[in-house]
Amino acid sequence: MNENLFTPFTTPTLLGLPAVMPIIMFPTLLFPTSKHLINNRLITIQQNLTQLILKQMMTTHNTKGQTWSLMLMSLIIFIATTNLLGLLPHSFTPTAQLSMNLAMAIPLWAGTVFTGLRFKTKNSLAHFLPQGTPTPLIPMLVVIETISLFIQPVALAVRLTANITAGHLLMHLIGSAALALMTMNFLATSLTLIILMLLTILEIAVALIQAYVFTLLVSLYLHDNT
Repeated sequence: MNENLFTPFTTPTLLGLPAVMPIIMFPTLLFPTSKHLINNRLITIQQNLTQLILKQMMTTHNTKGQTWSLMLMSLIIFIATTNLLGLLPHSFTPTAQLSMNLAMAIPLWAGTVFTGLRFKTKNSLAHFLPQGTPTPLIPMLVVIETISLFIQPVALAVRLTANITAGHLLMHLIGSAALALMTMNFLATSLTLIILMLLTILEIAVALIQAYVFTLLVSLYLHDNT
C-alpha cells in the first residue's frame, strides 16, 4: 500500500477547505426524532437506552448535579457515534485528534471546578490539603494537589486520543499485512483476516467504552464539586 500510516489521522479537505465541522455535525443526523404521539420501534429503543444510561449516570448526583444531564448525555452520544463512524473505511475520526479532545475536556472540567468553587467553596479548597497533614508537608501537598487538579483534563483527552489512535493504527497495520500476504500464503492471509475481524469487534467495544469512560469521569468530577 502506498498510503501513509498516519493518513487516517490527517484532516480531510473539501474544495480546499477543512471538512472537520461537517464531519463533527454529521452524527446528529443519525438520530431520528418523531413528531407522532406513538413512536416507532427505533425511536423507542433509542429513548430507552438514553434513559437507562442517564439513570445509571445521574443516580449519585444531587439536584444541582442533575442539571448537567442534557450536557452529559449529549457528550456520550457524540463521542460514541464519532468513534463508531471513524471505524468505517475512508472515514475520519475527530476524537483521534488531541486538540479535539482537549477542546471537549477543558471546558467541561473547568465548568465542574467553577461550580465547586461557587457552591462548595470550603469543600473544594479543602481538597488541596488533606486533613491531618503535618505542617512541614503542607506547601508540598498543596503544590501536588494543584498539579493533579490541572492534569485531569489532559488525562481525559490523552486517554481518549491514545485508545482511539492505537486501535486505528493496529487495524491499519494488520490490514496492510493481510494485503501483503494475499499473494504469498493463503493460510496466513486467512488467519490475519480473522485477527482483523476480531480486532474490529474489539474496536467497536472500545469506541463505546471510551465514550462512557470519558463521560463518567466528567460526571465524577461534577459529583465531587456539587
